[in-house]
Amino acid sequence: MTNLIDQYLIWWPQLWAGLQLTVGLTFASMAVALVIAIILALGQIHGAPSWARIGSVIFVELIRGTPLLLQLFYIFYVFPYFGIRLSPIVAGIVGLSINYGAYLSEVFRAGIEAVDRGQWESSRALGMRSLHFVPLVILPQAARIVLPPTGNYFISMFKDTALVSTISLGDLMFRGQLLASESFKYIQIYSFIFLIYLAISYPASRAVVTLERYLRKGRRV
Repeated sequence: MTNLIDQYLIWWPQLWAGLQLTVGLTFASMAVALVIAIILALGQIHGAPSWARIGSVIFVELIRGTPLLLQLFYIFYVFPYFGIRLSPIVAGIVGLSINYGAYLSEVFRAGIEAVDRGQWESSRALGMRSLHFVPLVILPQAARIVLPPTGNYFISMFKDTALVSTISLGDLMFRGQLLASESFKYIQIYSFIFLIYLAISYPASRAVVTLERYLRKGRRV
């Protein structure tokens, strides 16, 4: 047991570096994904020109209809054939952001459409333009609805960052794979990584459940 603990202490600096990259990648990708989601959601709901609405729908269906792993491969390995070369970390952020932005756009669209239509009509009656009342009136109300599912997607993204190891990005999973290939102690290393993911994902998921209950109670009040 003591030897195993000592071994974990030797592995920890490498895994800690990978974990830091994983967490940073998750936050950066989610920030971009939220912007993409809002743009796509508004494009589907409030796309003034018809091509904006059609383009948003096609983009969302295209991304949702293909696996994230394939999208990462396409961005990192296929884009260079068209003169677009991205570093592994940029490719990882782009891939995760686009994928989750497409899925979150459906969440945001549902949240925006759930806002009472009277809010839209009242804002227009006051002479407010869409450019003003949507971010100031509609989105804050929709945020209360979309926060819990967005939190769940955030946790899912944290776990899905493991896929970026396939494009040679040194995240937690990639570092674990290197250590396992060097030491051949696959059970110990992958079990340790399993516990690291669980130690972060489970408390986060419970926090989302608590937030959802709080918001539901607030709506009833």
